[in-house]
Amino acid sequence: MSLRGLPFPKTPSGQASLLPPPPWHYSGDLLTVEYRTDPAAILNLLPPGLLLAPEDQDPGAVAFIWADWQSCGDDGTELLDPVRSQYREAFVVVRCRWRDTLYSRCLFIWVDKDFALVRGYIQGYPKKLGSIHQTRAVSVGRAGPRVAPGGRFGMTVAAGDRRLAQATVTLEEPSPTNGFVNAHPMLHDRWFPRIELDGRASMDEIVTMSGTNVELSPAWRGTASLELFDSPTEELASIAPREIIGGYYRSVGTTFAGGTTLDPPA
Repeated sequence: MSLRGLPFPKTPSGQASLLPPPPWHYSGDLLTVEYRTDPAAILNLLPPGLLLAPEDQDPGAVAFIWADWQSCGDDGTELLDPVRSQYREAFVVVRCRWRDTLYSRCLFIWVDKDFALVRGYIQGYPKKLGSIHQTRAVSVGRAGPRVAPGGRFGMTVAAGDRRLAQATVTLEEPSPTNGFVNAHPMLHDRWFPRIELDGRASMDEIVTMSGTNVELSPAWRGTASLELFDSPTEELASIAPREIIGGYYRSVGTTFAGGTTLDPPA
């Protein structure tokens, strides 16, 4: 009898698997703070073969994004068992060049559920567990901001018992986009060591991915603040902001149905 599961545990039915079969569907609210840091600090976090964005395209630009997600497989059963569908994450995105093509790249990311963590490993995201919170927009009452001028949101992320970042976004006006840094196909490297732990890899590949069936709400922009904090187990503070570009709010729906393996970097 064959065993099923993605990625594990594998059983005859596949019911115990951590993840449903793809495609995976996502709907969520994103709060983004874009800022500028030292481009050399970004380059220091890129693997060999990847280059900074061109000098005339803001190579020091960074997007720090908070997201409150629901996700599910094609049959949507997780939506009736919300502990299996709801999670939050915070992630840091820059842009890089590989073979003359401009990509977005995730440098750091924290999530608060195991299924989101492992799904990220399959996709190539460097996910770690953390505690992530963001203010939710409301349409009635006073216990939250409206998606309207003056709407004010706060965001935090912590890991290893330490707060790593806190931010605010205050909306001012509609925007044609929710920023420019996280606006390209993602470029990831998927890596896993051999069991011998001899410095060689069982898997070492460069991949790219984009969402399909993308649906976007109107975007809003405004002012933003961002503070990063030192931690003995994180390196987020190495790309501390020199200048805040702005803040954004947008709701996003997308589907992940697979990516593309590229050649190793030259």
